[in-house]
Amino acid sequence: MLCGMNRKQNKKESQPASSFDQLGLSSVMLRSLKQAGFESPSPIQAELIPPALDGMDVIGQARTGTGKTAAFSIPILEQLDSLDDCRDPQAIIVVPTRELADQVAREAERLSYGVPTEIAVLSGGKNMRGQLRQLENGAQIVVGTPGRLHDHLQRRSLRTKDVWCVVLDEADRMLDIGFRPQIERILRRCPRDRQTLLLSATLPTQVQRLAESYMHEPLVIDCCKEEMSVETIEQHYFTIPQDQKQDLLRALLKREQPKQAIIFCRTKRGTDRLWRALSKDYPDAAAMHGDMAQTARDRVLQKLRDGKLSILVATDVVGRGIDISTISHIVNYDVPEDSDDYVHRVGRTGRMGREGVAFTFIVPGQGDVLTSIEQRINKLLIRDSIKGFEKEPEPEPQEDVAVAPSPKRLNPMNRKVKRRR
Repeated sequence: MLCGMNRKQNKKESQPASSFDQLGLSSVMLRSLKQAGFESPSPIQAELIPPALDGMDVIGQARTGTGKTAAFSIPILEQLDSLDDCRDPQAIIVVPTRELADQVAREAERLSYGVPTEIAVLSGGKNMRGQLRQLENGAQIVVGTPGRLHDHLQRRSLRTKDVWCVVLDEADRMLDIGFRPQIERILRRCPRDRQTLLLSATLPTQVQRLAESYMHEPLVIDCCKEEMSVETIEQHYFTIPQDQKQDLLRALLKREQPKQAIIFCRTKRGTDRLWRALSKDYPDAAAMHGDMAQTARDRVLQKLRDGKLSILVATDVVGRGIDISTISHIVNYDVPEDSDDYVHRVGRTGRMGREGVAFTFIVPGQGDVLTSIEQRINKLLIRDSIKGFEKEPEPEPQEDVAVAPSPKRLNPMNRKVKRRR
């Protein structure tokens, strides 16, 4: 139980809405949702939108791919003042990566159909002059990464006096990679009577402490099922020696013929090496990792969205928050060191109820990693085999081997409800 937080209970008399018409949204927003192809609210949307419209602080626990971007964007868009009335940011959305910042901004723009809305993206790797110009011209919503938002606060180019809503998306990930100081400064610079929405796949202690320090009696909504992986995703594993992994991968791709696949590697160098090896047979393959220029990363993701890439070899830079519904296969070429990373990698497929399949390569000596993954998702992975790779390799001796611990890895839309508490 989180101290000072309201844990939402399942009540028969308060069933989540099954239609957007039941959420009290404006006719403008309902038209926008229809234009965007939304048919009915996902669980996180049905649970989070009403209290967010009422001005409550909310903690929403939900995995990526469940529609949470729309869940926090809709209440914000419903209550924005026009740019003529307020030229400074009214809402700040903080996300862990540049790619997710672009994605959230695109989704918010799509949902603002028919209502002029200025959205600024402030993330690293993008031209600072362009961002300064956009802020000076006026922005109603700012979407950014903690580091670049912190830079703008230091430059005094990001004015926060009119901010009435702050969203922390993928909060566990942001804290995991060391952004707590920047996040706390952003929160301290915003008005105290603001609304704060926190979205996170998990609620570790550091996320709870952040919420207790900077949120006011938040309502906690848990839309994560007992199984940490989407039910529509088949999850398999192979046991294979390290020097046979590349041959097995080729055989697996030949067998599966994936529409689009993401192959995860642990290191940037390993990612480039595997991509070069595969590109001989798959000219439409590409690589992506943190050392690439942002423009190159953007081009790769756009090609993936446009269906021009069949294979993406990547590090965990795309392990979270990248919403591309056409990914049919995930291959953990290098097993992740942290079971949470496994959950997020696998979540790149099976988006919004679609079917998907994930394969994980386990080398001798990694049995404990496989066990921790299965415990995390409360599900046994299916042992798989391919002709020529059936023989189970001899396990490596484990005596006297010290195992290091794994690191923890719209003009206003005529709202009747006042947005501020």
